[in-house]
Amino acid sequence: MDISNAARFLRSYNSIEAQLKLLHGARAATNFTDLVKKCSDTDITVRRYAAELIDYGKLRNAIVHRAAGAADETVIAVPCDDVVRSIEFIEGLICRPPRLIDAIKVKKIASVFADKPVLTAVEAFREYGQKTLIVYDHGTMAGVINSYGLYAEIEARVKAGADLTAFFTQTLCREIMHESEMERYRIMSQDATVFEIFVAFEEKKDLLAVIVTENGVFGEKALSIVTPSDFPRINRFLETYNAKPF
Repeated sequence: MDISNAARFLRSYNSIEAQLKLLHGARAATNFTDLVKKCSDTDITVRRYAAELIDYGKLRNAIVHRAAGAADETVIAVPCDDVVRSIEFIEGLICRPPRLIDAIKVKKIASVFADKPVLTAVEAFREYGQKTLIVYDHGTMAGVINSYGLYAEIEARVKAGADLTAFFTQTLCREIMHESEMERYRIMSQDATVFEIFVAFEEKKDLLAVIVTENGVFGEKALSIVTPSDFPRINRFLETYNAKPF
């Protein structure tokens, strides 16, 4: 009997089990079904494939058998090609998940310098059609200007009877940049996975965007900025990658 499919299945199954125990700190003796259910609470990928994983856990027990007193297990069944391909695919997602930067790539990001007048921010919003500008101060990311925040600044000055021309041409971008704005943004490294991005927006409902930098450190140059409007693009990547889109 050709048991190559069984060997491939067991290799992927064991990798998934080891990875879940490692990532989620489960005890070595934890039952696989219980492990999947536990991990489903915190891992969006496991939750996505929980039903399949539980079925594969049962299948694993049907594939191998250990006789009483024997040290080794014996293969007594062989899974079909489709099942082997499926578990190998899920193994890849769990053990080697696709990176966000591979799905979204490095893209043009709207930015402005902290020592430039607010008018340059207005021009950048018009040119790029984005709702967030990265503000740089001597080459370092200093914060963001959100279009809605800028509207609030304009409204306040109009109500106060201020000279808007002076505001746009004499007020510097750093003066309308508020530290509290960053509470609605998250910085993540270029090694963040596609699924970590979905989790970020799932956990924080008022999150405006994820800013991607090399190491996920505030102050680094922004490589990409991801908003919910990018989800269709990410899903198209996942469809090509053969993952279930979100």
